[in-house]
Amino acid sequence: MKEGIHPNYREVLFVDLSNGFKFVTRSCVSTKEMGKTDDGRELPLYKLDTSSESHPFYTGTQKSVSDMGGRVEKFRNRFGIKK
Repeated sequence: MKEGIHPNYREVLFVDLSNGFKFVTRSCVSTKEMGKTDDGRELPLYKLDTSSESHPFYTGTQKSVSDMGGRVEKFRNRFGIKK
């Protein structure tokens, strides 16, 4: 392997800003801040707007197309194939 061409691959603390969920994984992301994990380790900190803990698709709070209150049927009636 060549020296000096590989990114800095290390453990990084990711924090979901919407609910405070924290997780540690290995990443090459560049950070300027440091954060403490629950077990007291000091790691580079990367802040996320959303994660699997807060995203509507993964939490089950996303509305499906069938729950659109008749908008799908209205669209089909308006633009659907005419017989």
